[in-house]
Amino acid sequence: MSNITYLTEEGLKKLQDELAHLKNVERPSISRQIAEARDKGDLSENAEYDAAKDAQGLLELKISKMEELLASSRLIDESKLDISKVSVLCKVKIRNMANKAEMSYMLVAENEADLKSGKISVGSPIGKGLLGKKVGEVAEITTPAGKLNFEILDISLG
Repeated sequence: MSNITYLTEEGLKKLQDELAHLKNVERPSISRQIAEARDKGDLSENAEYDAAKDAQGLLELKISKMEELLASSRLIDESKLDISKVSVLCKVKIRNMANKAEMSYMLVAENEADLKSGKISVGSPIGKGLLGKKVGEVAEITTPAGKLNFEILDISLG
């Protein structure tokens, strides 16, 4: 049974666009490479043909995985989000209790995570540790660097 993946409208569109690109641009390109390599003669000693067939197999696997992901995806209705506690699509402002550094993150689905733009996955150690917490609570989170304590300062819609 596949897991449901919750996506934002932006994340869903990005996934659909990437899938369309793979099917409409990459797939025909690899087919042409295979045809060109096939035209060069003996396939048993044709490295170009083998490489193109391998690339085709990887592409088809990627397309299949993306189609699976889309089939199990659900669009999140931001108007129905409860911001009384940390959940997916919430922007949460936290303070590291050890060094008093403040950070803001938006919790998103795995495939939308982008630390540079302040989006962390709900499946990451910090994301998991923050889920369900309310303003004023302290989340003790086990990370690869050890245990960290974060105070929840604010929760809003991203």
